[in-house]
Amino acid sequence: MDYRFLGRSGLKVPVLSLGTGTFGGTGPLFGAWGNTDVEEARRLVDICLEAGVTLFDTADVYSSGAAEEVLGAALKGRRDEALISTKTSLPMGDGPNDAGSSRFRLIRAVEDALRRLGTDYIDLLQLHAFDAATPVEEVLSTLDMLVRAGKVRYVGVSNFSGWQIMKALSVADRYGWPRYVANQVYYSLVGRDYEWDLMPLGADQGLGALVWSPLGWGRLTGKIRRGMPLPEGSRLHDTASYGPPVEDDHLYRVVEALEAVATEVGKTVPQVALNWLAQRPTVSSIIIGARNEDQLRQNLGAIGWALSPEQIAKLDNASAVAAPYPHFPYRRQEGFARLSPPIAG
Repeated sequence: MDYRFLGRSGLKVPVLSLGTGTFGGTGPLFGAWGNTDVEEARRLVDICLEAGVTLFDTADVYSSGAAEEVLGAALKGRRDEALISTKTSLPMGDGPNDAGSSRFRLIRAVEDALRRLGTDYIDLLQLHAFDAATPVEEVLSTLDMLVRAGKVRYVGVSNFSGWQIMKALSVADRYGWPRYVANQVYYSLVGRDYEWDLMPLGADQGLGALVWSPLGWGRLTGKIRRGMPLPEGSRLHDTASYGPPVEDDHLYRVVEALEAVATEVGKTVPQVALNWLAQRPTVSSIIIGARNEDQLRQNLGAIGWALSPEQIAKLDNASAVAAPYPHFPYRRQEGFARLSPPIAG
C-alpha cells in the first residue's frame, strides 16, 4: 500500500481508504447504497487491514449514526491499527441546535461520535458543511479545545468553497489554532470541478484531498454504456437525484475512453478510474465503497501499477470540459496562461 502525507501534516494515510456509507444503511439514500451489518463490516475491515488500508471514513449523518456504531463494533479490539475519520455539521435532528458547527453542537457531536465509535479519540474530524451562521472564531476555538483535550487529532472540512476555507485558515493562523489539513471533496473523471479552485488552494495551503464518490456516484462502474438502459440493481435508479449531475454525452465519452484504456492495461473500468485519481495532484486518499467482499477486492486492484502518460492524456482529453469564468482566459489565451503555471504533481 502506498502511504501519503495528509496535506501539510505529519500524518500518513493510505492512498485508498474505506468509506462506510453502506454500514447499517437505512433511509432512501443510505439504504439504497447497502446495509452492511457488523459481521460483514468486520470482514471488510479484515481485508482492508490485511491490504494496508488503515483509514476508515464515516459521518454522524450516515444512517443517523448507525454507520459509526457498526464501524466501532467492527474495529473493536484493534482500534490502534486504524485511523478513523468522521464528519459532523449536517442536521441530526429537527431541534434548533441539531445542525451546524456552534460550540454547543461540536462538543455534543464529538461526544456522541466517540460513544458510537467506542473510542476515546478521533483521528480526523471534518466539518461536513460550512455553517454561515456561526462565527469562524467560535468554530475554530472549539476545534482547538477538542484537539487540546485529546479527543480530536486533526481537523478538516468537506463541501466548503475556496473563500470559506481561506477565511478559516487566516483566522487559525491569527490565533495559533489548528489549521485544516484535509478537504474531503467530490472528484472523478466525470466531475473535475475540484481542479478549478480547490486543488490550487490545497497545493498552496497544504490541504490533502480525501476524494468521495471517485466513480462519479456509481456511473464509472463499466456497466453504464451508450445506448443501453441502466442495469438492474444500479443504485442510480434510486439515488441519482442526490448526487452531482452528469450529462449523458459527457459520461459516455468518458466511459468509452476508460474502456479503451482498460483493455490496454488489462484492468477493469473502475480500477482505471481510481488509478487516474491516484496520480492527480493534492490527492492524499481515495475513499472507496464496497457492498461486498468482491467489490472491495476489485477496488483494491486499482493500485500497485500506473497509467502511462499517454493513457492519462487520453482520459484527460475525454473528460475535459470548458473552464468556467474566471478560469477560461488562463486556458485559452497565451498572456493569461503564462501567469498560471501548472500544479506540480
